[in-house]
Amino acid sequence: MFVDESGFSLLPTACRTWSPRGQTPILRHCFNWPKLSAISAVTPNPHAYLHLVPGTIASDEVIRFVRHLLRRIPTPLFLLWDGGNPHRSRRTRQALAAYRSRLHVFRLPAYAPELNPDEWLWAWLKQHALRGLCPPDLTVLQKSIRTAIRRLRRHPNIIRSFFHACPLSF
Repeated sequence: MFVDESGFSLLPTACRTWSPRGQTPILRHCFNWPKLSAISAVTPNPHAYLHLVPGTIASDEVIRFVRHLLRRIPTPLFLLWDGGNPHRSRRTRQALAAYRSRLHVFRLPAYAPELNPDEWLWAWLKQHALRGLCPPDLTVLQKSIRTAIRRLRRHPNIIRSFFHACPLSF
């Protein structure tokens, strides 16, 4: 089990539900709520960046986020990307081609989230910071995520642990 210096486990743990023991909880809902998507990045120095988007993330949001990272991080930038459509799109590749001197993109293999430190960030958020959260709307969800990221930034050892949990050498 991966545990960082502050005692947080980075692997899934048993979660409690509001259902009585032995009875599967039943959720009754119309399932047509609005969608909130997020794009994020973590750096080993350590820092966490986040951009929330109502709806679905498309190439324009990816390009905007990477340009933001390039403005904030003065050193060469290495991106580890999965095979998501906005990452592979022609528009994204053409827009980011101008930054080739500072920007290096590496595609991760399919179905290998354990190799991506950013996936460990989301695992930590879901299992620790936002555990049990049931927001009534997107505004509360956005505020909760942003608050959790601000708290995480005050604990650089947790962010470093996302890199230690990956079997890659950084």
